Amino acid sequence: MGELPEISERGVLYPRRLPPRFQRIPATGPVSELVVWWWIVDWDEPSGSTSRQDLLPFPGCNLVVEQDMVGLSGPTTRASHRDLVGSGWAVAALLRPAAVPAFTSDPTSVRDSYVPVAAPELHSQVAEAVAAEHFDDAVARLSAWVTARVGAITEEARLANALAETAGSNSSVVTVGDLAAALNVSQRTVHRLAEQYIGLTPHALIRRRRLQEAAEHIRSEPEVSLSSIAAAHGFSDQAHFTREFQRFLGQTPRAYRGASGHHN
Repeated sequence: MGELPEISERGVLYPRRLPPRFQRIPATGPVSELVVWWWIVDWDEPSGSTSRQDLLPFPGCNLVVEQDMVGLSGPTTRASHRDLVGSGWAVAALLRPAAVPAFTSDPTSVRDSYVPVAAPELHSQVAEAVAAEHFDDAVARLSAWVTARVGAITEEARLANALAETAGSNSSVVTVGDLAAALNVSQRTVHRLAEQYIGLTPHALIRRRRLQEAAEHIRSEPEVSLSSIAAAHGFSDQAHFTREFQRFLGQTPRAYRGASGHHN
């Protein structure tokens, strides 16, 4: 179905626990203004077994078509988890900010929530493709549906996309002022766009990137000291890093390194 993007494990706190089928496929063509990537997961756990998937999700909304429903997963304020039991599947889209108004007029109202979306036709189309194991067709059907649902997008919505992209990928952006300067708009505009199109504060977007990158760094380079990782990702010192990590991931960086299969 295409190569996985380089950031395929970013935001997944324990990649080794992922089901055999877990894919993120970058959106291409016109729909890429509406969707960052499509993600697919398919699992079959032994009877009595549970697979816990821990995430520090990307700061945005996900449209999820799964076995028994279609849902909108709102932006999260901290790490979260989902327990996979029995068998199931999901075909989903990480939405760009420009697509969000087609699903909710107030993304702050769906923070840390998963709300049903009435889309029976979409569900039946995607479920049919999944049953035939045509996951590429499932993605194509979801793509067409999202494109039709959203319709034309405004220049303001494109600016909201640029805001999310810059906050999520530009490591030189460490303050809201940096973000406003990078977009050549006022800080007031940055705050308004983040609230209206994403549902989180600009500061939360920047912090999420730093914590995701730091967690990935802890996993990928177990020999590097935590103080060096703190400095590399813009934290003032290791104590500040530890406080932020504990607050949003529910454990210290040292504990996370150990749980990831590495020692201090």
